[in-house]
Amino acid sequence: MELESTLHLQQQIARLQALLEASHKIHSTIELDSVLRAVLELSVRELEMAGAFFTAFPFSYGEIQPRFLLHPPTSDPKRGCFRFPLLDRSGALLTEMIVLTRDCAPLSLYEQDFLENLATQAAVAIENARYHERTLDLERVQQDLASAREIQRSLLPQSMPAIPGYSIAARSQTCYEVGGDYLDILPLPGGSWMMVVADVAGKGLASALVGTSFRSAFRAMAASGLPLDEMAARLNHVQDADGVETRRRYVTAIFAQLNPAEHTLEVVNAGHNPGFLVHGKAVQEIGASGTPVGMLAGMTYTSVRYHLEQNSRFLLYTDGLTEVFRGEEEFGPERLVEEVRSWRGTQAEQLLNNVWSAVESFDGEVELTDDRTALALLRVQ
Repeated sequence: MELESTLHLQQQIARLQALLEASHKIHSTIELDSVLRAVLELSVRELEMAGAFFTAFPFSYGEIQPRFLLHPPTSDPKRGCFRFPLLDRSGALLTEMIVLTRDCAPLSLYEQDFLENLATQAAVAIENARYHERTLDLERVQQDLASAREIQRSLLPQSMPAIPGYSIAARSQTCYEVGGDYLDILPLPGGSWMMVVADVAGKGLASALVGTSFRSAFRAMAASGLPLDEMAARLNHVQDADGVETRRRYVTAIFAQLNPAEHTLEVVNAGHNPGFLVHGKAVQEIGASGTPVGMLAGMTYTSVRYHLEQNSRFLLYTDGLTEVFRGEEEFGPERLVEEVRSWRGTQAEQLLNNVWSAVESFDGEVELTDDRTALALLRVQ
C-alpha cells in the first residue's frame, strides 16, 4: 500500500514537471507562429498522440488527414477525437485545439488533465503574442508618422525671406503627428512675393496627403505667373477633378501677392476665414469671394487690391487660432484682431509670439485640439 502511494505521488510529480516544462516552452517565445507550433508539438509528442491542429489557425502537427483541416470533426471519444477550447481573458473563444489519439484510443485522466492545462496556458500565450504583434504594428505606424511629420515640416518654409521695408513671419503647429494646415511664400519674377495659408478639411494623415497635393499644384501655378483669381479657379478645378474623396477634403485658402516696390497687396480668399489688414485702429476684414478649393466645380474668384501704408499689419491664419474654447466661451476672431491692433512692435515674429501666448493663456490647454497656423506681414518702412 505504501509502495502504491509512493508510485502515485511520483506519477503526479512527473505530470506536474511535464506540464511545467510545457508551460515554460510555450511562454519562452512571443512570436504567434512559434507559440502555435510549440503547443501542437507538445500535445502530440508528450502524449504520443496521432496528431493535433487548431480550428482557427493554419497549423497542424502529426498525422492529420487534409479532410480534417477543411472540415474539423466534432468531439467523439469513440473515434479518438477530442476538442479543447482556448478562451481569452474575457471568456471568448480564441480557437479550438483538436487532438486525435492513436487507434482511436480514449484519453486517460492524466492526458485529459494535461491537455486541458495546456490549452489554458496556450490561450494566455496566444493573447500575449497577439498583443506583442499589435505593439510592433503600432510602433511601425508611429515610426511612419514620425517620418511623415518630419517630411511635412521640411515642406514648410525653413526661413523667412528678407523683403526690404517689410517684416514677415510664419508659424504652424499640428495637433496630431501630421496635419492639414499649409502655408507657403514664394518669390515671383519682378520682385513680387506670393503667399498662401490654407486649411484642408479634417485632420491627420488624409488631410496631410491632400495638403501635399495642393502644395504641388499651387507651386506649379504660382511659378507660371497666372493672375491670382485665375490661379484660384484653376486650383479649384484640379482639386475637383481629383475625385470624390479629394472633394470631401476641400481646401479653404487665402492667397496674397505682395509688390514691395509699390507697397500693394492683392488678395483672394477661397472660402477661408477672413484675413485682417490693420492700420492704427482701422481694420479691414478680407472675406471670402468664393467657395473652398475643390468644393464646387466651375467656381470663379475675385481678387481685392490694397495699399499698405507704413506700420500696416496683415495677418492670415487658420481657424485653429480662433476656435479655441474656455468652457463655452470662444477665443474668436475679435480677440485675435485686438491682439494685432494693440501690438506696437516692428517684428512679425514677435507679433506671432504675442498671438500664440494670448491663445494659450486663454484656453490653458497643453495639447492642441486643432492645427494652428498663421502668417504675419508688417510694413515697417
